[in-house]
Amino acid sequence: MCAALVVGNMIGSGIFLLPATLANYGTISLGGWLFTGIGAILLALVFSRMSQIIPSAGGPYAYSRAGLGEFAGFLIAWGYWIGLWSGNAAIVVAMVGYLGIFFPSVVENPLLGAGISIAAIWMTAFINCRGIRSAGTFQLVTTILKLLPLGLVTLVGLFAINPENFSAVTFNLSGESNFTAISSTAALCLWAFLGLESACVPSENVENPKRTIPLATILGTLFAAVLYILATISLMGVINPADLAQSTAPFADAARLLMGPVGAMVVGVGAVVSCLGALNGWTLLAAQIPMAAARDGLFPQSFCKLSSRGTPVISIIISTVLVTLLVLVNFNKGLVGAFNFIISLAVMTTLLPYTMTTMSKLVLMLGRKKECGKPMLNTLDIIITVLAFLYSLWALAGSGHETVYWGFLLLIAGIPVYVWIEWQKRKDNDEVFSLPQHAE
Repeated sequence: MCAALVVGNMIGSGIFLLPATLANYGTISLGGWLFTGIGAILLALVFSRMSQIIPSAGGPYAYSRAGLGEFAGFLIAWGYWIGLWSGNAAIVVAMVGYLGIFFPSVVENPLLGAGISIAAIWMTAFINCRGIRSAGTFQLVTTILKLLPLGLVTLVGLFAINPENFSAVTFNLSGESNFTAISSTAALCLWAFLGLESACVPSENVENPKRTIPLATILGTLFAAVLYILATISLMGVINPADLAQSTAPFADAARLLMGPVGAMVVGVGAVVSCLGALNGWTLLAAQIPMAAARDGLFPQSFCKLSSRGTPVISIIISTVLVTLLVLVNFNKGLVGAFNFIISLAVMTTLLPYTMTTMSKLVLMLGRKKECGKPMLNTLDIIITVLAFLYSLWALAGSGHETVYWGFLLLIAGIPVYVWIEWQKRKDNDEVFSLPQHAE
């Protein structure tokens, strides 16, 4: 189930819709996949190590708080939570694109598409309210079902590639320099790797977490990286670049060319199942993060109240309401426009927790050896951590000025919440705040 959570959250909507977005850049986008895959593996190694040091729920939030303090922990919980529920909005947008294969009016009518999206969001919320094992079982089943058609189209497509689609003419269609194009595509590709840390978040519910979580994290990330690159090569080789850029369901279009209408239908079903699985997994994480923060006194206490089934129902409901509002606000941009804006926002607010986790790991390595349980200070570990930090920083810069602008504002908007929570704690404890006295 841990492996399914990692793979299922990564292989969700990204791979099913991203090839169309990347087609606007040309085959140079394969360089973006490769670069992002290396960066994702570095981050997976960091999270795997941190899960052994701090086996408590919360993932990036718990790690940042342990190494950088409570205020940093709050900012990471706030930003990461925003990234999680806003990512769910992108997932349902992609799901509607594939539903259009069976019901074209869903794509043509924004109101109908938004209604179906909201129904899917609340269905997965209900599954999560039933308990973490129910969510885990649903995740395992949908992950298996999604990989079958995805793997089939990728494999068949690799034997039907048109070499003209990989000519010098189609290499860089962006009109930008090669470096800029690779940077832009790498930032978009990172959306498909978000979730590599998924197994770390509900660690308190995992059996033998110090072994299970690192294995699930590293193997899941490697599997996804290989599949993403092969699938993109396959689709770009089968579909004409101009047609691929306009597609709202690129895998289904490739299956139609390779196997006829039946193939397109099978892939369409697989894509919808895939999105539902990812939506379920991200809903789980979007509830666990504020729950962990509330338990530590950094989020309102209502977020950590558990139902009779042991689930943070209030946390699930609040996150689901926010996803619903984001879908309603952005659906009038059209499928691809809404998808691109939302994933950019989700990438930025998730990259910051990644960046802070790498720095927290360095703090624990260099200054808090007792918390690490055993000596960690070795050259290779430091190099991996520093490279993961540099990659996260570069990816933040590549996510675009507008995205960083809105992401930064959302992050800063959380500070009044932190101030209110601190005021409530001081009020309840009858604490008096006093300024430090200067030494004479």
